[in-house]
Amino acid sequence: MTRDEFVASVLQNHINAAIIDELRRLALSDGWLVAGCLAQTAWNVLTGRPVDHGIADYDVFYFDPDTSWEAEDSVIRRLQAGLAHLGARIEIRNQARVHLWYPGKHGLPYPPLTRATDGIDRFLTKNTQLGIRRPGGEFEVYAPHGFDDIAKLIVRPNRAPNFSAANYEAKAARWKALWPELTVMAAE
Repeated sequence: MTRDEFVASVLQNHINAAIIDELRRLALSDGWLVAGCLAQTAWNVLTGRPVDHGIADYDVFYFDPDTSWEAEDSVIRRLQAGLAHLGARIEIRNQARVHLWYPGKHGLPYPPLTRATDGIDRFLTKNTQLGIRRPGGEFEVYAPHGFDDIAKLIVRPNRAPNFSAANYEAKAARWKALWPELTVMAAE
């Protein structure tokens, strides 16, 4: 799968396209549509399923040095207001704040990040280490591992410092039930 094929498949899901357009309209600082909604849309296109099959939510990352909850809440409200018509669950997180709440929620260390793509680098699976945005006329894609695992329907662990084998296995099992064609690599 090439970068252009990936972008074309992701855009077949009108929710992905609408979120990317809204991020551009809001000029959200270092804003990206990320993770499973991208890989899963591509899987759906590859396997002939409806483009939104199995997608639980749509994740948006951005980076704002203002780490106050009030600032993040303001962004969440603005983005959700602009996208409410989609009826989709959209999760928005300022990656500058994650280190403040992650250890308490997950019991794992999480050092401060310096940009939104640092958060993408910490995903449990390599196949979801993806981000797309369109700050200008062209789409920008962040895919440090390329698109081979997506094209081959492979789920592979990303052993970042916050990796949890139990969380990986739970996520992979959910996906395998929805996309039986997946090959899931062992956590260890």
